[in-house]
Amino acid sequence: MKIIIVNEQDEEIWVKERLEVRLDEIYRVSCLFIENSTGGVFLAQRWFLKSHSPGKWWPAAVGTVDAGETYEENMYKEAEEEIGLSWEKFTKWKKYRSTGKHQYFCQLYRLTLDRDISEFTKEEWQVETLRWFTREELDNLTKESPEIFTSSTVKMIQGTI
Repeated sequence: MKIIIVNEQDEEIWVKERLEVRLDEIYRVSCLFIENSTGGVFLAQRWFLKSHSPGKWWPAAVGTVDAGETYEENMYKEAEEEIGLSWEKFTKWKKYRSTGKHQYFCQLYRLTLDRDISEFTKEEWQVETLRWFTREELDNLTKESPEIFTSSTVKMIQGTI
């Protein structure tokens, strides 16, 4: 799989095989943050065998933008693959730059959706489990056990991204 490598301004500079990307190279990620009408947040627990952040909670659909895709095209593809969500209209939200161990720009999308957990399907090798959290649960968990989430998820929940 080839992915887009970008500069500090998120301008494409080349395309590279995913496994050849160095830690100092910047790539693109899209991410879907789903809430329901009561303020609940839908999260996915990453598959326990993932190389990055196994078992941690993060937004329900996240993906690295492939060569030839836009952030938006990638988001729709990932939402369908990872949680079986199609035909919903996402709203472009925020974009941020991660400068941790992995370097990337992340375009966030939002969606308000009232669906039972049984109406979603999970991609087995990507997602361990899916769950709706109340805002109160997330506020408590991000303070008491932030290590169960990816660091960017904690920032999204706390409103610092």
